[in-house]
Amino acid sequence: MDCVSCFGRQAVDAARLASDDPAVRDRIVDEINRWAAEADLDVPPVTFAQQLHRRLRQASGIDDLFAAKKARLNRIAMELLPGLRTRIAAAPDPLETAVRLAIAGNVIDLGIHADLSAEDIARSMEAAMHEPLAGSIDALRSALAQAAHILYLTDNSGEIAFDRLLIERIGPERVTVAVRGGPILNDAIRADAEAVGLTDMVEVVDNGLDAPGALLESCSPEFRRRFAAADMIISKGQGNFEGLCAEPAPIWFLFKVKCAVVSAMTGLPEGTHVVFHAGGQAPEAGVAGH
Repeated sequence: MDCVSCFGRQAVDAARLASDDPAVRDRIVDEINRWAAEADLDVPPVTFAQQLHRRLRQASGIDDLFAAKKARLNRIAMELLPGLRTRIAAAPDPLETAVRLAIAGNVIDLGIHADLSAEDIARSMEAAMHEPLAGSIDALRSALAQAAHILYLTDNSGEIAFDRLLIERIGPERVTVAVRGGPILNDAIRADAEAVGLTDMVEVVDNGLDAPGALLESCSPEFRRRFAAADMIISKGQGNFEGLCAEPAPIWFLFKVKCAVVSAMTGLPEGTHVVFHAGGQAPEAGVAGH
């Protein structure tokens, strides 16, 4: 129930993107409200969001309602990359800096924030060094040192550019990047990976799913094969955490706690930056990261 108001806002935002005509907007929202009145609220939030946005695409006749916003977010992020890359190289702990910046990029989530300015994103990057960090950078460092085949699950457009910085630090030669299988919100698809240059660095695959998170049983057989073969999985974002947190796999979750639902799931305050190893104890808020 705590997710319903957020989904309602997403429907209104999508209707505004679909048309400037108030009558068209009202029709789309009315269709969604009628569907939602009969929808099953017992499904996971990621599944409900998938169903909602499929109906938004049908009602609007537009396959990717957020395409223009995604392109803008990618451009903003790419403009920040040279300065952030220099900052990582000069940092006392370049890996920690790259991790913090990648997690800070998780603020770029149109499912939570209807819009973000370039200034909002730049402020998030600047604050990344001082945000509370729950989890252990050193434990992540140790896992990275032992991993030969890393599957990196991306989350959002814009954010995917900051993932590139972390992948550069990890070593692209052992990383495969996974994007969504179809458009939903501002989640990253292959076009976004191309826009930020990831397709020139690493192999990019998709998970076969048009949902704002990885629901493993619904993903494509090829993605599930790669998931099972990876000796380390880096999972970005709340949606991937919600979908995969119970999976018995070597997953490291990197995300920003952005809502009360995920705060309750993790026991961490909203705003916390998380480095969480699946199967381990929940990290404590405010841990310095070492």
